[in-house]
Amino acid sequence: MSIYADTDEFYAATRALFTRIEQEDPHAGDAILSSHLVMRLRSTAPDAEITINGRRRPIQITYGTDSVRPTLDIELSADLLHRILLGERSMKQALANGQLKVSGPVWKATALEDLFRQSQSLYPEILREQNLHSGD
Repeated sequence: MSIYADTDEFYAATRALFTRIEQEDPHAGDAILSSHLVMRLRSTAPDAEITINGRRRPIQITYGTDSVRPTLDIELSADLLHRILLGERSMKQALANGQLKVSGPVWKATALEDLFRQSQSLYPEILREQNLHSGD
């Protein structure tokens, strides 16, 4: 069973995470903005899409389908994203074993490093606030 019961629960947790990152560090998205990155994160179980558009300030985050064409398309299961955000799995390992699929210039993903580092420090607190268990 997935950590998230449905798409709405997944969006609520990720929205809370991105909001917290923005509150704690208003410059967290600077690397995304300077690279003009548009990333679409597509998850399965539950099926969801999040688009992070760094072409202009402020960064636009869309939960659900967006018509903007992504620079980088990332596809993975919601549970794998959960494990990455907990620091239990690495993106490199997931990419190497085919659990994470990337389309586009993979080197642009380096713009996401700070965002993922901050996410890992805040995500456990978001899980508690959303009354989600760690999925053990």
